[in-house]
Amino acid sequence: MSSLSTGADPNVVGPYLANVLGDSAWAESEVGLISGGKSNLTYLVTSAAGRVVLRRPPLGHILATAHDVAREHRVIAGLAGTGVPVPDALHLCTDEAVLGAPFLVMEYVEGPIARDGLPAGYADAPAERRAIADALVDTLATLHAVEPGAVGLGGFGRPEGYLTRQVSRWVRQWEATPSDPLPELDDLAKTLAASVPDGASGPIVHGDFRLDNTVLDPQQPGRIAAVLDWEMSTLGDPLADLGLMLVYWAQADDGPTRRSAVLVSQTTRLDGFPTRAEVAARYGAASGRDLSTLPWYVAFGCFKLAVVVAGVAARAKAGAMVGDGFAGAGDALAPLVTLGHETLRADAVD
Repeated sequence: MSSLSTGADPNVVGPYLANVLGDSAWAESEVGLISGGKSNLTYLVTSAAGRVVLRRPPLGHILATAHDVAREHRVIAGLAGTGVPVPDALHLCTDEAVLGAPFLVMEYVEGPIARDGLPAGYADAPAERRAIADALVDTLATLHAVEPGAVGLGGFGRPEGYLTRQVSRWVRQWEATPSDPLPELDDLAKTLAASVPDGASGPIVHGDFRLDNTVLDPQQPGRIAAVLDWEMSTLGDPLADLGLMLVYWAQADDGPTRRSAVLVSQTTRLDGFPTRAEVAARYGAASGRDLSTLPWYVAFGCFKLAVVVAGVAARAKAGAMVGDGFAGAGDALAPLVTLGHETLRADAVD
Protein backbone atom coordinates (compact mmCIF):
# COMPACT_ATOMS: atom_id res chain seq x y z
CA MET A 1 0.00 0.00 0.00
CA SER A 2 1.37 3.42 -0.99
CA SER A 3 2.06 5.96 1.75
CA LEU A 4 -0.38 8.22 -0.12
CA SER A 5 -3.20 5.82 0.72
CA THR A 6 -2.20 5.14 4.32
CA GLY A 7 -5.40 5.26 6.34
CA ALA A 8 -7.57 4.43 3.31
CA ASP A 9 -6.42 1.10 1.86
CA PRO A 10 -7.73 0.91 -1.75
CA ASN A 11 -8.21 -2.85 -1.33
CA VAL A 12 -10.76 -2.02 1.36
CA VAL A 13 -12.15 1.26 0.04
CA GLY A 14 -12.91 0.01 -3.47
CA PRO A 15 -15.07 -3.01 -2.58
CA TYR A 16 -16.74 -1.05 0.22
CA LEU A 17 -17.77 1.77 -2.14
CA ALA A 18 -18.93 -0.75 -4.75
CA ASN A 19 -21.33 -2.08 -2.13
CA VAL A 20 -22.64 1.15 -0.56
CA LEU A 21 -22.78 3.17 -3.80
CA GLY A 22 -24.31 0.33 -5.75
CA ASP A 23 -21.80 0.27 -8.62
CA SER A 24 -19.33 -2.59 -9.07
CA ALA A 25 -16.99 -0.28 -11.02
CA TRP A 26 -15.83 1.17 -7.70
CA ALA A 27 -14.31 -2.19 -6.73
CA GLU A 28 -11.09 -1.38 -8.58
CA SER A 29 -10.25 2.03 -7.13
CA GLU A 30 -7.11 4.08 -6.74
CA VAL A 31 -6.71 6.17 -3.61
CA GLY A 32 -4.43 9.17 -3.32
CA LEU A 33 -3.90 11.68 -0.53
CA ILE A 34 -5.14 15.16 -1.45
CA SER A 35 -4.27 16.80 1.83
CA GLY A 36 -2.22 15.48 4.72
CA GLY A 37 -4.65 17.24 6.91
CA LYS A 38 -3.89 19.46 9.87
CA SER A 39 -7.48 18.46 10.54
CA ASN A 40 -8.93 15.44 8.72
CA LEU A 41 -7.17 13.36 6.09
CA THR A 42 -8.60 13.87 2.61
CA TYR A 43 -8.27 11.34 -0.20
CA LEU A 44 -9.30 11.30 -3.86
CA VAL A 45 -10.80 7.95 -4.84
CA THR A 46 -10.73 7.29 -8.58
CA SER A 47 -12.29 4.42 -10.52
CA ALA A 48 -14.09 3.70 -13.78
CA ALA A 49 -17.23 4.87 -11.99
CA GLY A 50 -15.81 8.36 -11.43
CA ARG A 51 -14.17 10.28 -8.60
CA VAL A 52 -15.23 10.91 -5.02
CA VAL A 53 -13.57 12.34 -1.92
CA LEU A 54 -13.10 10.35 1.27
CA ARG A 55 -12.46 12.09 4.59
CA ARG A 56 -11.34 10.48 7.84
CA PRO A 57 -9.69 11.62 11.09
CA PRO A 58 -5.89 11.78 11.25
CA LEU A 59 -3.89 8.81 12.45
CA GLY A 60 -2.66 8.55 16.01
CA HIS A 61 -3.46 11.05 18.77
CA ILE A 62 -6.46 13.25 18.00
CA LEU A 63 -8.21 15.85 20.09
CA ALA A 64 -11.72 14.96 21.14
CA THR A 65 -14.46 16.25 18.78
CA ALA A 66 -11.94 18.14 16.62
CA HIS A 67 -12.19 15.71 13.69
CA ASP A 68 -15.87 14.78 13.68
CA VAL A 69 -16.72 13.48 10.21
CA ALA A 70 -20.30 12.68 11.28
CA ARG A 71 -20.87 16.38 11.96
CA GLU A 72 -19.35 17.23 8.62
CA HIS A 73 -21.65 14.79 6.83
CA ARG A 74 -24.72 16.07 8.62
CA VAL A 75 -24.09 19.73 7.91
CA ILE A 76 -23.24 19.38 4.21
CA ALA A 77 -26.32 17.21 3.76
CA GLY A 78 -28.41 19.87 5.50
CA LEU A 79 -26.99 22.76 3.50
CA ALA A 80 -27.64 21.10 0.14
CA GLY A 81 -30.00 23.31 -1.85
CA THR A 82 -29.33 26.45 0.19
CA GLY A 83 -27.30 29.38 -1.12
CA VAL A 84 -24.21 27.88 0.55
CA PRO A 85 -22.24 25.80 -1.99
CA VAL A 86 -21.31 22.38 -0.59
CA PRO A 87 -20.36 19.01 -2.09
CA ASP A 88 -23.05 16.34 -2.22
CA ALA A 89 -22.90 14.07 0.84
CA LEU A 90 -22.81 10.51 -0.54
CA HIS A 91 -22.16 8.23 2.42
CA LEU A 92 -21.19 8.16 6.11
CA CYS A 93 -19.51 5.08 7.58
CA THR A 94 -19.56 4.87 11.37
CA ASP A 95 -18.20 1.30 11.50
CA GLU A 96 -14.61 1.76 12.64
CA ALA A 97 -13.80 -1.81 11.67
CA VAL A 98 -13.68 -0.75 8.00
CA LEU A 99 -10.81 1.80 8.09
CA GLY A 100 -10.09 2.08 11.79
CA ALA A 101 -12.13 5.29 12.12
CA PRO A 102 -15.40 6.75 10.87
CA PHE A 103 -15.25 8.32 7.41
CA LEU A 104 -17.44 10.15 4.94
CA VAL A 105 -17.65 10.02 1.18
CA MET A 106 -18.68 13.09 -0.77
CA GLU A 107 -18.80 14.51 -4.25
CA TYR A 108 -15.55 15.61 -5.87
CA VAL A 109 -15.94 19.26 -6.91
CA GLU A 110 -13.70 20.38 -9.75
CA GLY A 111 -11.82 23.65 -9.37
CA PRO A 112 -8.70 25.28 -7.93
CA ILE A 113 -8.05 25.48 -4.19
CA ALA A 114 -5.86 28.45 -3.27
CA ARG A 115 -3.47 26.59 -0.96
CA ASP A 116 -0.31 27.86 -2.62
CA GLY A 117 -1.50 30.88 -4.57
CA LEU A 118 -3.66 30.87 -7.68
CA PRO A 119 -3.07 28.74 -10.80
CA ALA A 120 -1.19 30.36 -13.66
CA GLY A 121 -3.63 32.29 -15.82
CA TYR A 122 -6.42 32.18 -13.24
CA ALA A 123 -7.71 35.46 -11.77
CA ASP A 124 -4.66 37.39 -12.95
CA ALA A 125 -6.55 40.70 -12.90
CA PRO A 126 -6.88 42.54 -9.55
CA ALA A 127 -10.61 42.94 -10.15
CA GLU A 128 -11.00 39.15 -10.40
CA ARG A 129 -9.13 38.67 -7.14
CA ARG A 130 -11.34 41.22 -5.46
CA ALA A 131 -14.35 39.31 -6.80
CA ILE A 132 -13.04 36.10 -5.21
CA ALA A 133 -12.69 37.82 -1.84
CA ASP A 134 -16.12 39.42 -2.11
CA ALA A 135 -17.70 36.06 -2.98
CA LEU A 136 -15.97 34.44 0.00
CA VAL A 137 -17.25 37.07 2.43
CA ASP A 138 -20.73 36.99 0.93
CA THR A 139 -20.79 33.19 1.22
CA LEU A 140 -19.98 33.48 4.92
CA ALA A 141 -22.78 36.00 5.40
CA THR A 142 -25.14 33.69 3.48
CA LEU A 143 -24.21 30.75 5.73
CA HIS A 144 -24.93 32.80 8.83
CA ALA A 145 -28.33 33.78 7.41
CA VAL A 146 -29.49 30.16 6.98
CA GLU A 147 -32.22 29.21 9.44
CA PRO A 148 -30.92 25.99 11.05
CA GLY A 149 -34.37 24.56 11.73
CA ALA A 150 -35.38 24.97 8.11
CA VAL A 151 -32.56 22.66 6.94
CA GLY A 152 -32.82 19.99 9.63
CA LEU A 153 -30.05 21.44 11.80
CA GLY A 154 -32.12 22.88 14.62
CA GLY A 155 -30.49 20.54 17.14
CA PHE A 156 -27.02 20.76 15.62
CA GLY A 157 -25.54 22.57 18.61
CA ARG A 158 -26.24 24.51 21.80
CA PRO A 159 -25.92 28.18 20.86
CA GLU A 160 -26.56 29.48 24.39
CA GLY A 161 -23.26 30.05 26.12
CA TYR A 162 -21.38 29.14 22.95
CA LEU A 163 -18.40 31.46 23.44
CA THR A 164 -17.82 30.52 27.08
CA ARG A 165 -17.93 26.84 26.15
CA GLN A 166 -15.61 27.43 23.21
CA VAL A 167 -12.96 29.06 25.38
CA SER A 168 -13.25 26.23 27.92
CA ARG A 169 -13.16 23.60 25.20
CA TRP A 170 -9.98 24.94 23.63
CA VAL A 171 -8.35 25.32 27.04
CA ARG A 172 -9.05 21.61 27.57
CA GLN A 173 -7.65 20.82 24.13
CA TRP A 174 -4.48 22.70 25.05
CA GLU A 175 -4.21 20.90 28.38
CA ALA A 176 -4.61 17.55 26.58
CA THR A 177 -1.89 18.32 24.03
CA PRO A 178 1.60 16.94 24.68
CA SER A 179 3.60 20.18 24.56
CA ASP A 180 6.09 22.27 26.49
CA PRO A 181 4.54 24.80 28.91
CA LEU A 182 3.64 28.15 27.35
CA PRO A 183 2.55 30.63 30.05
CA GLU A 184 1.77 33.31 27.43
CA LEU A 185 -0.87 31.02 25.92
CA ASP A 186 -2.32 30.33 29.35
CA ASP A 187 -2.50 34.09 29.98
CA LEU A 188 -4.27 34.66 26.66
CA ALA A 189 -6.85 32.04 27.57
CA LYS A 190 -7.47 33.68 30.96
CA THR A 191 -7.87 37.12 29.40
CA LEU A 192 -10.32 35.80 26.81
CA ALA A 193 -12.33 33.92 29.43
CA ALA A 194 -12.62 37.06 31.56
CA SER A 195 -13.86 39.22 28.69
CA VAL A 196 -16.29 37.06 26.70
CA PRO A 197 -18.60 39.36 24.73
CA ASP A 198 -22.35 39.02 24.89
CA GLY A 199 -22.61 38.08 21.23
CA ALA A 200 -25.64 36.84 19.36
CA SER A 201 -25.67 33.06 19.02
CA GLY A 202 -27.73 30.71 16.93
CA PRO A 203 -26.61 30.61 13.28
CA ILE A 204 -24.65 27.77 11.70
CA VAL A 205 -20.94 28.46 12.05
CA HIS A 206 -18.30 26.69 9.98
CA GLY A 207 -15.51 26.66 12.56
CA ASP A 208 -12.58 27.03 10.13
CA PHE A 209 -13.77 29.34 7.36
CA ARG A 210 -11.00 30.58 5.06
CA LEU A 211 -10.11 30.93 1.39
CA ASP A 212 -8.24 27.65 1.07
CA ASN A 213 -11.13 25.71 2.56
CA THR A 214 -13.11 26.46 -0.59
CA VAL A 215 -13.08 25.27 -4.18
CA LEU A 216 -13.11 28.13 -6.68
CA ASP A 217 -15.11 27.96 -9.87
CA PRO A 218 -12.59 26.97 -12.58
CA GLN A 219 -14.26 29.11 -15.23
CA GLN A 220 -15.62 32.03 -13.24
CA PRO A 221 -13.31 33.75 -10.74
CA GLY A 222 -15.56 35.36 -8.21
CA ARG A 223 -17.76 32.31 -7.69
CA ILE A 224 -17.25 29.82 -4.85
CA ALA A 225 -17.93 26.30 -6.16
CA ALA A 226 -17.88 24.58 -2.76
CA VAL A 227 -17.04 25.21 0.89
CA LEU A 228 -15.08 22.33 2.43
CA ASP A 229 -13.95 21.07 5.87
CA TRP A 230 -17.08 21.28 8.01
CA GLU A 231 -16.02 18.96 10.83
CA MET A 232 -15.95 21.75 13.44
CA SER A 233 -19.27 23.29 12.43
CA THR A 234 -22.05 23.85 14.95
CA LEU A 235 -24.63 26.45 16.00
CA GLY A 236 -22.95 29.41 17.63
CA ASP A 237 -21.68 32.94 17.30
CA PRO A 238 -21.10 33.95 13.65
CA LEU A 239 -18.37 36.45 14.53
CA ALA A 240 -16.19 33.53 15.60
CA ASP A 241 -16.02 32.55 11.92
CA LEU A 242 -15.18 36.08 10.84
CA GLY A 243 -12.54 36.51 13.57
CA LEU A 244 -10.74 33.32 12.61
CA MET A 245 -10.88 34.17 8.90
CA LEU A 246 -9.19 37.48 9.68
CA VAL A 247 -6.39 35.67 11.52
CA TYR A 248 -5.76 33.72 8.32
CA TRP A 249 -6.11 36.78 6.06
CA ALA A 250 -2.65 37.90 4.92
CA GLN A 251 -1.85 41.40 3.66
CA ALA A 252 1.09 42.58 1.58
CA ASP A 253 2.18 45.03 4.30
CA ASP A 254 2.12 42.53 7.19
CA GLY A 255 4.98 42.67 9.67
CA PRO A 256 7.07 39.74 10.96
CA THR A 257 4.61 38.57 13.62
CA ARG A 258 1.71 38.39 11.19
CA ARG A 259 3.81 36.70 8.51
CA SER A 260 4.98 34.05 10.97
CA ALA A 261 1.49 33.44 12.32
CA VAL A 262 -0.12 32.64 8.96
CA LEU A 263 0.41 28.93 8.28
CA VAL A 264 -2.01 28.55 5.40
CA SER A 265 -2.39 30.18 2.01
CA GLN A 266 -0.72 33.56 1.57
CA THR A 267 -2.82 34.15 -1.57
CA THR A 268 -4.59 37.19 -0.16
CA ARG A 269 -1.32 39.17 -0.26
CA LEU A 270 -1.69 39.35 -4.06
CA ASP A 271 -2.67 42.64 -5.67
CA GLY A 272 -6.44 43.06 -5.76
CA PHE A 273 -7.35 41.27 -2.55
CA PRO A 274 -8.90 43.59 0.04
CA THR A 275 -7.45 44.37 3.45
CA ARG A 276 -8.70 42.78 6.65
CA ALA A 277 -10.53 46.01 7.50
CA GLU A 278 -12.26 45.92 4.11
CA VAL A 279 -13.21 42.27 4.58
CA ALA A 280 -14.75 43.07 7.96
CA ALA A 281 -16.62 46.05 6.53
CA ARG A 282 -18.10 43.99 3.69
CA TYR A 283 -19.23 41.29 6.09
CA GLY A 284 -20.79 43.90 8.36
CA ALA A 285 -22.69 45.42 5.44
CA ALA A 286 -23.83 42.02 4.13
CA SER A 287 -24.90 40.65 7.51
CA GLY A 288 -26.01 43.78 9.34
CA ARG A 289 -24.10 42.63 12.43
CA ASP A 290 -22.44 44.88 15.01
CA LEU A 291 -18.65 44.42 14.75
CA SER A 292 -17.62 46.54 17.74
CA THR A 293 -16.32 43.49 19.65
CA LEU A 294 -14.57 41.95 16.64
CA PRO A 295 -11.04 42.26 18.15
CA TRP A 296 -12.00 39.75 20.86
CA TYR A 297 -13.04 37.25 18.18
CA VAL A 298 -9.78 37.75 16.28
CA ALA A 299 -7.82 37.16 19.48
CA PHE A 300 -9.89 34.07 20.18
CA GLY A 301 -9.11 32.90 16.65
CA CYS A 302 -5.41 33.29 17.45
CA PHE A 303 -5.84 31.23 20.63
CA LYS A 304 -7.85 28.50 18.91
CA LEU A 305 -5.40 28.26 16.02
CA ALA A 306 -2.44 28.19 18.42
CA VAL A 307 -3.94 25.13 20.12
CA VAL A 308 -4.50 23.48 16.75
CA VAL A 309 -0.90 24.21 15.77
CA ALA A 310 0.37 22.73 19.03
CA GLY A 311 -1.63 19.58 18.35
CA VAL A 312 -0.30 19.28 14.80
CA ALA A 313 3.27 19.75 16.04
CA ALA A 314 2.74 17.06 18.70
CA ARG A 315 1.36 14.57 16.15
CA ALA A 316 4.17 15.37 13.70
CA LYS A 317 6.75 14.81 16.43
CA ALA A 318 5.14 11.46 17.20
CA GLY A 319 5.19 10.49 13.51
CA ALA A 320 1.39 10.37 13.29
CA MET A 321 0.91 12.87 10.43
CA VAL A 322 0.42 11.63 6.87
CA GLY A 323 1.85 13.88 4.16
CA ASP A 324 4.50 16.59 4.02
CA GLY A 325 4.83 20.09 5.41
CA PHE A 326 4.30 19.48 9.11
CA ALA A 327 7.87 19.58 10.42
CA GLY A 328 7.76 23.32 11.17
CA ALA A 329 4.13 23.49 12.25
CA GLY A 330 5.05 24.61 15.76
CA ASP A 331 6.90 27.67 14.47
CA ALA A 332 3.64 29.63 14.29
CA LEU A 333 2.68 28.94 17.89
CA ALA A 334 4.47 31.86 19.60
CA PRO A 335 3.57 34.41 16.87
CA LEU A 336 -0.11 33.46 17.14
CA VAL A 337 -0.06 33.98 20.90
CA THR A 338 1.70 37.33 20.46
CA LEU A 339 -0.82 38.40 17.84
CA GLY A 340 -3.70 37.48 20.14
CA HIS A 341 -2.33 39.62 22.96
CA GLU A 342 -1.56 42.53 20.60
CA THR A 343 -5.07 42.46 19.13
CA LEU A 344 -6.67 42.62 22.56
CA ARG A 345 -4.42 45.47 23.69
CA ALA A 346 -5.05 47.49 20.54
CA ASP A 347 -8.80 46.71 20.61
CA ALA A 348 -8.76 46.98 16.84
CA VAL A 349 -8.52 44.87 13.71
CA ASP A 350 -5.64 46.18 11.62
